[in-house]
Amino acid sequence: MLLAAGLVALAGCGSPAGKPAAEAAKAGGEARRGGRLVAALGSEPRTFNPVTAVDAASLGVIQAMTANLVHIDRQDQEARPALAESWKVDDGGRRYTLVLRPGLRFSDGHPATADDVVFSFQVYLDEKVQSPQRDLLIVGGQPIQVRKVDDRTVEFRLAAPYGVAERLFDGFAILPRHLLAQAYQAGTLASAWGIDTPPAKLAGLGPFRLRERRAGERLVLERNPFYWKRDAAGAPLPYLDELVFLTVPNADAQALRFQAGELDVADRLSAESFDRLSRDAARRGLRLVDAGPGLDLNFLFFNQNDLAGRPLPALRRRQEWFRQTAFRQAVSAAIDRDALVRVVYRGRATPLNSHETPGSHWLDKALPPPRQAPEEARRLLRGAGFSWDAAGALRDRAGEPVGFTLLVVAGNAERGPMATLIQEDLRKLGMDVRIAALELQAVLDRLFTSYDYDACVLGLDGGDADPNPSMSILLSDGSHHFWRLTHGPLAPWETEVDHLLKAQLAERDPAQRRRLYDRVQEIVMEQRPLIALVTPKVLVGARAALGNLRPAVLDDHLLWNVEELYWRRQR
Repeated sequence: MLLAAGLVALAGCGSPAGKPAAEAAKAGGEARRGGRLVAALGSEPRTFNPVTAVDAASLGVIQAMTANLVHIDRQDQEARPALAESWKVDDGGRRYTLVLRPGLRFSDGHPATADDVVFSFQVYLDEKVQSPQRDLLIVGGQPIQVRKVDDRTVEFRLAAPYGVAERLFDGFAILPRHLLAQAYQAGTLASAWGIDTPPAKLAGLGPFRLRERRAGERLVLERNPFYWKRDAAGAPLPYLDELVFLTVPNADAQALRFQAGELDVADRLSAESFDRLSRDAARRGLRLVDAGPGLDLNFLFFNQNDLAGRPLPALRRRQEWFRQTAFRQAVSAAIDRDALVRVVYRGRATPLNSHETPGSHWLDKALPPPRQAPEEARRLLRGAGFSWDAAGALRDRAGEPVGFTLLVVAGNAERGPMATLIQEDLRKLGMDVRIAALELQAVLDRLFTSYDYDACVLGLDGGDADPNPSMSILLSDGSHHFWRLTHGPLAPWETEVDHLLKAQLAERDPAQRRRLYDRVQEIVMEQRPLIALVTPKVLVGARAALGNLRPAVLDDHLLWNVEELYWRRQR
């Protein structure tokens, strides 16, 4: 989930790992070569540098121009060979040996070898470069060691067994040493490959390469003639000649331009746009797909940070409520998640009772479905010493009225209305909830710096279906442990969660790993440090003439297999 590249249980020690599943497009002989595909970016990319990129626009373009050693199939969520044609695992899961495909070339024609792989991971691991992905390369408290065996073979050594290490190799684009070594040696690699870099100075191993950029308007990518992948018939990919990205600032504008024929695909459609486009999709030659529950998580949490030494006495007083499990359980029981689905998403979302969503294979199916239970909420509050006055207002043991401020990002079309519905649910419980809508940076400052907030409704994008990207949220010392980023004594359940998460990280038996992670979900559901709300369904659209389209719940929902896409009719 979220914020970083995703890190599959491995086949067997000393044997090739990964399924020998189809690596190439299967177009049934009907694939046509040529044409262009036009997609949207919410903003102009900030960089073409895979090492430092964090914004969605940059990552979307970089994905089309680069490649990884191993590829996670976005539909079945399994690891597949990519630049590495095979790999094996030895030494109890501590050593991974990957063999590159023969004849690999970057998009400028320069050979790609094990030297480029070693160089790439040297860059990602360098603390001075400050790659946001570096933390994923720390296993057992030590950086992964990378060694060249020969021109096509690279060995990775880990300080401890890592049950999902092959997923790690999907998250790191291989860099061209011949173009970036000088910048790295000069200490300027972090700022290399800015948005104004000439196309001739860029090279990757992806299906497309940059041809033209018009600032604030569009990017034009052309077919990479040296791309390594071929279809089932042995024909070189990609099929398309061009991939064009238009800068379209918001989802509503994207839907309108898709409807008008200016875009060929539309991702992350709102439920309103999806329903409107669906009404005349056939006449307009459109294909609208509801791919089901995604991996995105909307949740609520209360501020449980240690505020010692901070001039926030009133907030510390309210934290006495927030730190009570019964209070958090009562808030969760009072929320009508079905209403959130119905009102905010027009029915195109799924209510949640866990931080894992039904879009993930890791959701514990034994967990009960979420339900609104106001009487249960009242019972929990009474048991924790709360009571109601004659006017129906909730008061704590000391007779103080219970109220707090709910923080949301201003202008968010989903979480703003979500907060309003939650406010009404909690008003019926006697709580005085006020909503504070602030700009994104102001919200982040309060969450990560000042800790001056009561509660927050937040959303996180799902980066991978595997549990490990969630560790930065769930571990007590995780960088995104939102409700308590300050360290202090742990409750027994927090210690258990830390132990379970670290145990499943090293566990190579899939069944045992699932048991460990199921227990994590049970504890989080019981303690409610984060209160899961809903996950929207993945709503996408494309021209009906676009072949090999396979919408997926993992990002990128539509273009993850862009090298396989083709037009059934020439455009």
